[in-house]
Amino acid sequence: MARVLTAKGAATRRRILEGAAELLRRNGTAGVSLELICQTTGSSKSQLFHYFPDGRAELFCAIARFEADRVISDQQPHIEDLSTAESWRAWRAAVIARYVEIGRYCPVNALVVELSRTGPEAEGIVLDMQSRWHTLMTQAVGRLQAAGGGCRHVEPEAAASVVLAAVQGGASIYQATGDFVHLERALDGVLSYVGVA
Repeated sequence: MARVLTAKGAATRRRILEGAAELLRRNGTAGVSLELICQTTGSSKSQLFHYFPDGRAELFCAIARFEADRVISDQQPHIEDLSTAESWRAWRAAVIARYVEIGRYCPVNALVVELSRTGPEAEGIVLDMQSRWHTLMTQAVGRLQAAGGGCRHVEPEAAASVVLAAVQGGASIYQATGDFVHLERALDGVLSYVGVA
C-alpha cells in the first residue's frame, strides 16, 4: 500500500526526484551516485532512504515514471486534439519550444538509453510510455483523417511510429550536437507525411 505523504514530504520527494532526473540526463546512470544526488538536492542520506527505501533501484524506477509522465504531459494539450492542420502545427511548435526550454538533456533519451537498462521494472515503465505515446499518436492521426484532413492513404498506426521515431531521432541528434535543425526537419517531415504541411 502506497504511503500518504504530507505536503512538505511530497515536496521534498519531488525535489529529490527532479534533481536526480536532471543529474541522470546530464551524466547517465553510471555518473549518478546517491552521494551526488544528496549533494545536488540538499538532502541527507536518511531523507533519500525515507522516500526511496530500496535506494538506487527504487529511485531509478521513480525517475523512469517521472520522465515517462513528462514525455506525454509535455505534448499536452495538443496531443489530445490533433484533428486539424493548425493543431498539428501547434503540436510541432510546442515540441520545439519544450526542447528549447529543457536544453540538450532529453527525457525520452534518458528513458530509452539509460533508465530502461537499470532493471526489468524500469524497462517496463519505458515500454509502457512508448506504448501510450504510440496509441495517442495513432488516435491523433485517426482523428485528423476522420475530420477529412491529412493523407487518406497513411495508416494511423504507421504514422504514429514515424512520429515517435522523428521526435526521438531528432532529439538524439540535438542532444549530441546542440543543433535544432534536425529535430525541426524531422517534425516537418512528420507534418508532410500525415498531410498537414
